[in-house]
Amino acid sequence: MPRRKKERDRRRSPTAARHADSIRIALMEVAPAGLKMPRLMAVTELSRSQVVRGLAAYRELAGEKGWPPLVWSFESGYHFCEDADGLERWERQWAEVKYTQITSVIHGVLEPHARLFPKSRWVSYVVAQVNAIQSALDMIAHPQPQ
Repeated sequence: MPRRKKERDRRRSPTAARHADSIRIALMEVAPAGLKMPRLMAVTELSRSQVVRGLAAYRELAGEKGWPPLVWSFESGYHFCEDADGLERWERQWAEVKYTQITSVIHGVLEPHARLFPKSRWVSYVVAQVNAIQSALDMIAHPQPQ
């Protein structure tokens, strides 16, 4: 078993996996519609924190178990999406959010760190890696027309 999979399995509790399965079942019953958080909590009889942990576990388990992709929207709440265009829209929005978050880290933490310690190999390495991630997210969120 690959090392990362073992680490992920160790972090994910069996309880979180059960919560993920409860969420999957609840959403399958209402598909293609979705459920917003309060309704998802009521249907699964889970607390908000249990649903949050269950959603995180769902995202880890979906690929392993062949479960459908789970996305969130203002209109539908949490719902399954097997439409290529819908998934692409969601992925672009996700990339835009992460791009913005990483940009904030670069400007608020890494640049001041680099100014304080200009000869630090560590900060130079981190800045280079995070800039690469930022560029990749920007290309995903804002692809050039072909």
